[in-house]
Amino acid sequence: MENFYVPKCAMAIVAHPDDIEFSCAGTLARWAKHGCLTSYVICTSGEVGIAEAGMTKAKAAVIRETEQRKAAEIAGAHEVIFLRQPDGLLQPTLEVRKMLVREIRRFRPEVVITGDPTIVWRGERYINHPDHRAAATAALDAIFPAAGQPNLFEELEQEGHYAHKPRKVYVTAWAEGDYFVNIDETIEIKLEALRSHASQFKNWDPTERMRERAAEGAKGIEAKYAETFRVVTLVSDEDWEKTEGRVLPLE
Repeated sequence: MENFYVPKCAMAIVAHPDDIEFSCAGTLARWAKHGCLTSYVICTSGEVGIAEAGMTKAKAAVIRETEQRKAAEIAGAHEVIFLRQPDGLLQPTLEVRKMLVREIRRFRPEVVITGDPTIVWRGERYINHPDHRAAATAALDAIFPAAGQPNLFEELEQEGHYAHKPRKVYVTAWAEGDYFVNIDETIEIKLEALRSHASQFKNWDPTERMRERAAEGAKGIEAKYAETFRVVTLVSDEDWEKTEGRVLPLE
């Protein structure tokens, strides 16, 4: 069955430009269409992701950040944050965890979307990028317990970033998920946003493969296209309404 609810505020934490578009842009775009504020946090700038003669990391970073901002605009995102950690060398360090805690406490999302750090391979032709695993590990460690513990990284309070525990965590899951979001109304937005990453698709068009994947994800619900997740609820509906249901205004 489909479970569709619209958080007031949602954040996605990923490793690279284009990771959101491949995994969860349809969901974020649908939420944005229904009034949700969405934040994209990208741990690296994807600066080693353009293998062309004469390309430097500095040039590639500008290209890929520009592509990501365009994709986010298409999907209706409120903001894009780049942590600018080293692409291809990302590690789930305490420094990165603190950076993510700062962003979570600042934006105060009701939902955070991130990857699954336990996925190493899928099928016979895919090894999950180590940056994906590192970003997901750092994100989960930041979400719980760090972001909601006022005595962890208490120096962030000096910046006005107070403890915040997100209500739910959505883990992108492909075939392993049991929570489905119908993206029929945003599949074309997802694909347009994905095509914004032109530097990544010079030799192939991802459109049909992504459409096929979204169709596979919809088999469990009454929809043509869906994105699939596993969902962890950290704060009950009752407790959220009492305490964390208020979203701070964003400048």
